[in-house]
Amino acid sequence: MHHRNAPLSLEGRRRLVARCQTRPIAHVAAEMGISRQCASKWVNRWRRYGEAGLRDRPSVPHRQPTATPAEVVARIEQLRRQHKYSARRIATELAAESITISVRTVGRYLLHLGLNRRRFIDPTGQNNRQPQRITARWPGHMIHLDVKKTGQIPDGGGWRIHGKGSDQDRQVARGKTRGQRARYTYLHSAIDGYSRLAYTEALPDEKARTAIAFTHRARAFFARHGITHIHRLVTDNGACYRARDFTTVLRGARHQRITPYTPRHNGKIERYNRILAEESSTPTAGPASGNAPQPWRSGTSTTTTIDHTLPPETSHQHPSSTPASPTSWPHTTSCRGPRARPGTAFRPPSAPRIRGPRSPRPAVRL
Repeated sequence: MHHRNAPLSLEGRRRLVARCQTRPIAHVAAEMGISRQCASKWVNRWRRYGEAGLRDRPSVPHRQPTATPAEVVARIEQLRRQHKYSARRIATELAAESITISVRTVGRYLLHLGLNRRRFIDPTGQNNRQPQRITARWPGHMIHLDVKKTGQIPDGGGWRIHGKGSDQDRQVARGKTRGQRARYTYLHSAIDGYSRLAYTEALPDEKARTAIAFTHRARAFFARHGITHIHRLVTDNGACYRARDFTTVLRGARHQRITPYTPRHNGKIERYNRILAEESSTPTAGPASGNAPQPWRSGTSTTTTIDHTLPPETSHQHPSSTPASPTSWPHTTSCRGPRARPGTAFRPPSAPRIRGPRSPRPAVRL
């Protein structure tokens, strides 16, 4: 690649050689704004190597005493293609073979070979590692927490309903020019990985104290439905979950944060957020559209969710859903899990035995 002030490109060198066939080199060099030595260099290269002599030569020195041997580079490529090892694992394997090489050097050669990404090894994805399922073994084994940030739709609906250029769209645009900030609603959600029992609240922010208060209310909600002991809280790396005061909600549970920039490690709550966005937060024209999620009922899998604070006529059932089971854990095995046996009540191996009357239908409060 030529720098921005380069006087000669590949085409310019061809013109230089063509002009020097009938004119003196010094006159052509002065005309093109270069020195006579530079013009003579390209003319002599063309006379020795032809068209290939006009191309740029690599700046790599002819002798590199400290360069990595070609056998080691071939070994790096072999370990990467056959075993799909990472750069650190390759450096460890080479160290076992008495070959000392840094992890950074291995990564540089993987980039040079075009194998720095897993998807580059096999573009079809046939030999890539299969994703593993996140399986909760009993109710309360893993409680997934997350926050979904949703924008508040103005009264009467926004441009998604009335279209771009409508009166509602222009009203929002005028508000932006006057310095009005966009308003958001933060949906704090908690879902049990085994029974899929979910709890959601629409809160004004995602600060640490808000997340802590929500987690306490979620614990009380799960306790009312028989999940009195929580073994693990799975969250992302949000600031509210990384706060020091968030440890007050653990109460003996393990706080597991997922790998940064890997939301699929918390995929159950991410899929639940998508369901909320698609089925309960759909914008509709009305006086308070989009300010809060609409109540919804879903009979898929093992979760029954409905807002009991609203009258029955305000709730609706999704067309594709099926009637939910009338009972739920811990008194029956309506919660489909990997270790539930038909006709017997499930008891976690390490959780305390739960006694009490039959609990009502599990619910999500929005």
